[in-house]
Amino acid sequence: MTAFEPLNPDYDAEVRRRFAQQPYNLSIGARVDKVAPGRVELVMPARADLVQHNGYFHGGAIAGLADIAGGFAGWSLVAADQGMLTVEYKLNIVAPGLGEQLRAVGEVVSRGRSIIVTRIDVFGEADGQASLCTTALQTLKVMRLPPELLAGAA
Repeated sequence: MTAFEPLNPDYDAEVRRRFAQQPYNLSIGARVDKVAPGRVELVMPARADLVQHNGYFHGGAIAGLADIAGGFAGWSLVAADQGMLTVEYKLNIVAPGLGEQLRAVGEVVSRGRSIIVTRIDVFGEADGQASLCTTALQTLKVMRLPPELLAGAA
């Protein structure tokens, strides 16, 4: 992975704070596990409402977690008055999402002034073993945050 320098020295706290402000993230039980410049790891425990009829994590839950992980990997690199919008992502489910939890690892591949590209791998974790279930590429649009979101930044 290429080393990236964050534009916000408080990137770790900012990622965690912004993550916690998004009700969807909390509704699926996701949490931030690790943050580094250009890299975020999220975990999401298995729950009955997140699995499909075969007991695997639902593809929508996997895709949502991947989108969030990539977005916050990008957010770790931008200035304090900036945020992200996903403009595209392509997801390949390569194996069933199975285990006690999913771990999504989002990493920035390329950072420009207005576009960030990320790669996300999602792993099912069971009995201490991780198994790749999904890989994705994502394109993010860097945007200036609206004033009402900046006002609550303190």
